[in-house]
Amino acid sequence: MESSETIVRYGDPVLRARAEEIEEIDDEIRELIQRMYVIMAEARGLGLAGPQVGVSKRIFTYDIGEGPHALINPKILRSSGEETGTEGCLSIPGLQGDVTRAERVTVSGINENGDKVKIKAEGLMARCFQHEIDHLDGKVFVDRADPDTLETVPIEEEELEE
Repeated sequence: MESSETIVRYGDPVLRARAEEIEEIDDEIRELIQRMYVIMAEARGLGLAGPQVGVSKRIFTYDIGEGPHALINPKILRSSGEETGTEGCLSIPGLQGDVTRAERVTVSGINENGDKVKIKAEGLMARCFQHEIDHLDGKVFVDRADPDTLETVPIEEEELEE
């Protein structure tokens, strides 16, 4: 499976470094976005950050059921509420745990078309944004998870065969 070979695994130093701002959306960045869309879809992920594909740039892709999108140089402007939910990570397959995050966030950045955007997100989208922005800051979900809730979960049969 292409995605399992291209997703950086926990322990790689790129996952612990703060990713660099993207100065210009050029062909290289557009190609990266397309590659990340494919990898995210193949891995059945909700989000994928640049460092997870070995690129230390402040970019992530996401798809919470409305089609894939990218956010470049994202910043959380506001957050409110609190919600605990179970999270996993494509870079740490087979592990999940409970993470408390803001229930609502307002995030600014640049979309895949090069337009400045401000997105108000809640629920799953807010959780996804915070998880991916953590990756851009060199954090992974286990840093925030309640250690008593961390557990291994079976990886689907078809994933093992590929």
